[in-house]
Amino acid sequence: MARKRANNRLLVILLGLIVLVCLGMWYADKVEKEGLAAQQAAGAVEDSDDAATTRVEVGDEAPDFTVAMVGGDSLRLSSLRGKVVLLNFWATWCPPCREELSHVQEQILDRFAGQEFVFLPVSRGEKPAEVEAFRKQTGYTFPMGLDPEKKVYDLYATNYIPRNFLIDREGRIVKISIGYDEEEFAALILSIERTLRQGGSADNAAGTNQ
Repeated sequence: MARKRANNRLLVILLGLIVLVCLGMWYADKVEKEGLAAQQAAGAVEDSDDAATTRVEVGDEAPDFTVAMVGGDSLRLSSLRGKVVLLNFWATWCPPCREELSHVQEQILDRFAGQEFVFLPVSRGEKPAEVEAFRKQTGYTFPMGLDPEKKVYDLYATNYIPRNFLIDREGRIVKISIGYDEEEFAALILSIERTLRQGGSADNAAGTNQ
C-alpha cells in the first residue's frame, strides 16, 4: 500500500512537471510572438515617420539650389546636369553622420574617381567656423557645402540626418536613404554604380528608404 501511494505521488509530481513545462513553452512562444509584433509595428511607425519627413520622392526632379561651399565658392545643383550626384545632408555633432563620412573617401570618392560623379555633402544648420574646425580635426579635403539656415535641407526634408539623395544625370532622384548602417551604405554604393551604368534611368530596382 505504501509503495502504491509513493508511485501515485511520483506520478502526480511528473504530471505537474509536464504541465509546468508546457505552460513555460506556451508563455515563451507568446512572448516571442508579441515581441515580433511590437518590432514590426515599430518598424512600420519608423517607415511612416521617415516618409512624413521627406519632401521629395524617387522619380521627382531634385529641387534646384545654390549652396555656399567651404572656401568661399558657390555651387548650383543644376550646373551638375550630366553627372550623377550624391547629395548628403549631415552635421558635425551627429555620430551616424561622422561614421558615414569616415567611409566616403575610400569607398565612394576613390571608387568613382574619374567618372561622371559628384559627392556633395551639405552641412545642415551649422556655422562655417564649426565645419572648418571639423575639417581641420578630421583632415577631410573634399568639397563641402554650407547650409547654416537649413534652406537647402528644407527643400528635401523636415527632419533626420544623415540623409542621402542620389540624383541621376537628368536631375531626377533615384534613391533616398536615411541614417547610416553598413548594409544601407553598401546598397547606396551599388545604386551609384548602377545609375552610372544606366546613364540616368531611375534605380527603382535598388529600392528606397523614405
